[in-house]
Amino acid sequence: MKIKSTLIVLSLIAAPAFASDQVVSKTREQVRAELVQAQKRGEMLASGESGLTLKQINPAAYPVTASTQAPKTREQVRAELDRAIQTGEMLAAGESGAKLNELVSRRYPAIAVKSYKSRDEVKSELARAIREGEVEAVGEDGRKLNEIYPDRYHAAQHAAVSAEAEESAKASHF
Repeated sequence: MKIKSTLIVLSLIAAPAFASDQVVSKTREQVRAELVQAQKRGEMLASGESGLTLKQINPAAYPVTASTQAPKTREQVRAELDRAIQTGEMLAAGESGAKLNELVSRRYPAIAVKSYKSRDEVKSELARAIREGEVEAVGEDGRKLNEIYPDRYHAAQHAAVSAEAEESAKASHF
């Protein structure tokens, strides 16, 4: 018993020594230098609850960083604005974050969306998802039906797997 307690005490004493080898810490001077650089660049958070940096609030007070994009001309910006107004890509007023063409779609030209699947393919995928419980359940947790009720969908999953195996076996014979 005395040996066990001695080993436990020795292991507790040695543990911090092994842990300190893995930690790389900065010196006080390095941290201060990083702080000074962050203050000069305006990367410090502003007071209050905005979550913005000082440079975001007052960009004129801090040096400009090199931008990777070429600046746009006034005509290019105006053309983009006109196109956004015509297509309804402008953000609607309020806090929804929705675009005008999403809220009032009848006022703007329809956005062409290319479909990569046929209607029958989509219907069969939906039927499979319902059969196997791959649809999201009602509620706020975002779980699927087969996650909430695994007993109900366990047999359906095995039936789908065996059907796929049979189809692949038939296809390999031809």
